[in-house]
Amino acid sequence: MVKREMKVTPYDVRGKIDYDRLINEFGLERITDNILKRIEKHAGEMHFMLRRKIFFAGRDLKWVLDEYEKGNKFFLYTGRGPSGPIHLGHLGTWIFAKWLQDKFGAELWFQFTDDEKFLLGKNESMEEVQKWMYENMLDIIALGFDPKKTYFLVDTKHAGMIYPEAIKVAKRITYSMVKSSFGFNESTNIGLIFFTSVQAVPAFLPSVLKKKKIPCLIPHAIDQDTHFRITRDILPKLGYRKPASIQNSFLTPLSGPEGKMSSSKSSGAILTTDSPKEVERKVKKYAFSGGQKTTKDHREKGGNPDVDVAYQWLNYFLEEDDRKLQEIYEKYESGEMLTSELKEILIDKINAFLKEHQKKREKAKKIVDDFIYK
Repeated sequence: MVKREMKVTPYDVRGKIDYDRLINEFGLERITDNILKRIEKHAGEMHFMLRRKIFFAGRDLKWVLDEYEKGNKFFLYTGRGPSGPIHLGHLGTWIFAKWLQDKFGAELWFQFTDDEKFLLGKNESMEEVQKWMYENMLDIIALGFDPKKTYFLVDTKHAGMIYPEAIKVAKRITYSMVKSSFGFNESTNIGLIFFTSVQAVPAFLPSVLKKKKIPCLIPHAIDQDTHFRITRDILPKLGYRKPASIQNSFLTPLSGPEGKMSSSKSSGAILTTDSPKEVERKVKKYAFSGGQKTTKDHREKGGNPDVDVAYQWLNYFLEEDDRKLQEIYEKYESGEMLTSELKEILIDKINAFLKEHQKKREKAKKIVDDFIYK
């Protein structure tokens, strides 16, 4: 396998991801034990994705907890660019956001950037983007967000509300800023050059609507950090506090340890709509193994769960029980458990999760309108 240079931007992720390096390059703060204890104190438990450092860095988490303790509750902001189907790699951020909503009683403002995906696409029509947006909404609703505290913002649908605020942001962003931040050049369409102004708006829109300054916490995958660094630079100039953020790592693609999962690569992703047979086929055919080449060698030398994709997926969100996960780790590392057995555990876990998710996804069709901001 040819190793590729690491690149992490909102529009391109490739190579083997060095999260320590990203913390330094992006100027992030590691989540400290003290922050974890404070979150646990208020939530009543520690989410396993925090315990396992899936969510590993952030900005201003101390401040947002200070405000919460003063009675100034934060709202959550995250989103989705509807360019295709949802795969399992998308779900981690939203599963954690749902937990935050439940434990902290937080409103969630969920932005669908249909404009960005239309501007990015080479041949996609706006109708196709809208089709994927509806399908994506079903997956998000299926995760169990509270319809009374969750507001879907659609950039094109809610443009009348978003645009007056976006131009205030845009006035303070220069072309040189977005050019250096995103790697844009003279052939980049002007819509994308403007877009980061739109993505900044939900970080302060509830404060505008409610006419009071409300803290914002943004759970997001680390590749989106560039947008929010710019947002944090600009919002104080508009009289608003910088949004806090908490970043998660990527779910490793099925096919190997580099890059992040993509719906367009069948060898790297499992979709939320995949059948049990399709899940089994993909895992058995594509899941990168940390095992030895022969059964004899594996029994003698053991496997490497730290690079094995089946184990990494269980660790990410499919096995919440730490004791069970540790038992799998030890059995695989010792050679007692074979790669084929580990893959069977993963297949069963994925299919159990998707069976319930797909039922909820079907029910979501009746309540989509309840989530769209009125």
